[in-house]
Amino acid sequence: MGKLVLVVDDSASVRQQVGMALGQAGFEILEAGDGKEGVSAVASNPNVAMVVADVNMPNMNGLEMVSEIKKNPANRALPIIMLTTEGQPALIKKAKEAGAVGWIVKPFNAGQLVATVKKLTA
Repeated sequence: MGKLVLVVDDSASVRQQVGMALGQAGFEILEAGDGKEGVSAVASNPNVAMVVADVNMPNMNGLEMVSEIKKNPANRALPIIMLTTEGQPALIKKAKEAGAVGWIVKPFNAGQLVATVKKLTA
């Protein structure tokens, strides 16, 4: 049984692509459709080893979600990477300040994503 990775994206096709790439690498996948669902998923699944999240989502965006998750001291060490079409340095800086540890721009390279997740969940 692989480590549990939460994939948070409002696009079902992106969740499917990320899930397939990570699933083939032996990870278990949990999905959420927006930041609010992502926060709930982390709260109700203490065994989540990592979060891969989009930035632009309805209800609660990825940056707000990272801040919310990191408010809980139990989640301080939880690695979160942003997977997004956005590449602006200011946004990347905001994500890192909120607690994200990495940034991958879509369209993503599955090998790169898997390598990053493996490194951060080791």
